[in-house]
Amino acid sequence: MSRRIWVLAAGVAGLAGVWAVSRSPGAPARFVVPEGATLGEVADTLGARGIVRGRSLFELYARVRRADRSIKAGQYEMPMASPWEAVVRALTRGDVLTEPMTIPEGFTLAQIAPRIAEVSGVPTDSVSALLQAPDLAAALGVPGPGLEGYLFPDTYLFARGVPARSIVAAMVERYREVWTPERRARLDSLDMTEAEILTLASIVQAEARRAEEMPRIAGVYHNRLELGWLLQADPTVLYALGGYRERLLFAAIDSVADHPYNTYAFAGLPPGPIGSPGEAAIEAALHPVDDYLYFVAWPDGTHVFTRSLAEHNQAVDAARQARRSDGADD
Repeated sequence: MSRRIWVLAAGVAGLAGVWAVSRSPGAPARFVVPEGATLGEVADTLGARGIVRGRSLFELYARVRRADRSIKAGQYEMPMASPWEAVVRALTRGDVLTEPMTIPEGFTLAQIAPRIAEVSGVPTDSVSALLQAPDLAAALGVPGPGLEGYLFPDTYLFARGVPARSIVAAMVERYREVWTPERRARLDSLDMTEAEILTLASIVQAEARRAEEMPRIAGVYHNRLELGWLLQADPTVLYALGGYRERLLFAAIDSVADHPYNTYAFAGLPPGPIGSPGEAAIEAALHPVDDYLYFVAWPDGTHVFTRSLAEHNQAVDAARQARRSDGADD
């Protein structure tokens, strides 16, 4: 750097320091840096919003700091009359505004799509089409058959307007983090594929209201698979029907008799997950416990587990009586 440029840089930096202390920062203001915006355009916005004083000198200061080539696009919030150094640091680090996106455990793609749409600013229909794209699961390296189950339920922080595909990729990456070396080793010992375990975990997630019961529920389904029984898992039928119903009648089950997710009609696991299981459900699918073959839900959300059909029928009668006593429909 020549002496003349060095003196100019030092002078601008000194002026920035004077302005930084001559006025305390004021109320915060929001602004957007579009993709491809020039430093001059950003300086215009900052000056118009009152975030920096001396728009032209600020631009010179930013150029001297070589910030003109590293400003990140996005939505920002900064106090008015901010110190130049703080503004440049935030713009070059990309300290954009983020907002939380929470995906509860068990959510399906149909339930996830509106939340991705809200953050990305893309219409829900377009997000749904993206999630259902036949080649996206393969592109993201998940076992499939689609993305159902592989968008991990968690709370994420994303900048508003981030591309929907970037959100999906981050959720898949979070899913991959769940598969620790220990879990991979356990998977290998079960003679099951990752897709099969995730499918089973999604059923466990849908069945359980209490995490402590998940390993026992997983045990029931593991035992039925080993015996070659039908799983007869109500959540898979509800998935085939398109969503939750207060009561699952035999007529409804028969109406989707030919659907591959109807585990009353087809043996084994369904073709893929029925929702996004959380870590506890995946752990339960990998580590099932006990030798039960049946379970029935009680009004408080707990389950009674039994080993024989006779015991199960007794438990069903008791559960019905409990629901009647609580004033619930049978």
